[in-house]
Amino acid sequence: MFTDFLYVCREKGLKISMTEWITYMEALDKGLAYSSLEGLYNLGRMILVKTESDFDKFDIAFIEYFKDIHYGEELPADIMKFLDKGEMDRDNLNADVYKFDTERDMQETKRMFRERITEQKEEHNGGNYWIGTSGGSAFGHHGRNPGGLRVSGQTGMRSAFQVMGERKYADFRHDKTLDIRQFQVAFRRLRQFSTKLDVPRTELDLDKTIDSTCNNGGYLKLEFDKPRKNSVKLLLLFDCGGTMLPFSELCNDLFQAVHKANHFKDVKTYYFHNCIYSKVYKDAECEMGNWVDLDYIFKHTDKDYKVIIVGDAQMAPEELFDLNGNYRGPNDGRSGYEWNKLFRNKFKKAIWLNPRFHGGLTSLSWMESEATLAEIYDMFPLTVDGLKAGIKKLMAPR
Repeated sequence: MFTDFLYVCREKGLKISMTEWITYMEALDKGLAYSSLEGLYNLGRMILVKTESDFDKFDIAFIEYFKDIHYGEELPADIMKFLDKGEMDRDNLNADVYKFDTERDMQETKRMFRERITEQKEEHNGGNYWIGTSGGSAFGHHGRNPGGLRVSGQTGMRSAFQVMGERKYADFRHDKTLDIRQFQVAFRRLRQFSTKLDVPRTELDLDKTIDSTCNNGGYLKLEFDKPRKNSVKLLLLFDCGGTMLPFSELCNDLFQAVHKANHFKDVKTYYFHNCIYSKVYKDAECEMGNWVDLDYIFKHTDKDYKVIIVGDAQMAPEELFDLNGNYRGPNDGRSGYEWNKLFRNKFKKAIWLNPRFHGGLTSLSWMESEATLAEIYDMFPLTVDGLKAGIKKLMAPR
């Protein structure tokens, strides 16, 4: 029966060999977990997890298997934001907020929790219904409810079914959605594609210096290389508004990382809404008339530019395929699909970074648009691994 835990771990993305699993079983057989759940967890993480980027996956798998709770989507960011504010003064709360049903079972509580997530639109504290703090609600933290789900914060009565939102190792994941620091680190990889000048070797090559020093018995041996000249030219296009609103901060981080980087000879930035049509906008407001013709970009931006498009590709099929699909501006005689094909033919080195990438699923109408655009562009998820793979594709010789 315990073997099921192996399959849960693999389902969450952990690559566990049979040798590692057998080692784990042998360690348990020798009593190295000391008959405690905490010992079982620490022993498993030590043997089964190879890198800190997988700690979060192991945490999710462990909670799901041993707590009989299936881990689903993360809480909406707006709910987590107000929960992080901490507790409120409970001295003046009406005693009625602490009236709750002690007979409710776990499954019913989880069902109610999912309902609250879809219904809740604003912050709530000191109550007994919504996800909040300091009251008698079954959902939140710093409250009182013996049959609830603690969400973030510190435990109070220590009787919650489940602790959600702690995930201390989420930032270590390679598939985590990026922040500005991770963008900057990823873009540093572009430096290796900069052109080396035909000048003397005056730039310290740290990697070669380390190798040579090790091979020299530990005596320092400096190695130098020719300095590089930033030769990468980048054309950056952002999808703005609508379904991209939840990712506006993420897009801003990427924008800031690009413009703070010194890896580019030139950077041009434009904006669009849902789909690239005959015109792209000069700023993120995407206001009528404040645009640039795509034909102008074709004529004044040479084909050597590398292109990064950022968008979720979520749109109705008619927005992509109909000649009049652009409801915010002109199509100029072509569908969005045709304009994107023209764009791709002009810029051979182009990738699409998608914060909601579904990898070719077409079960919903807007997924058909994503799948179609993924056939035109090389599309990658907007994660650490996705950006690395995208840059590698972008900078490949062919």
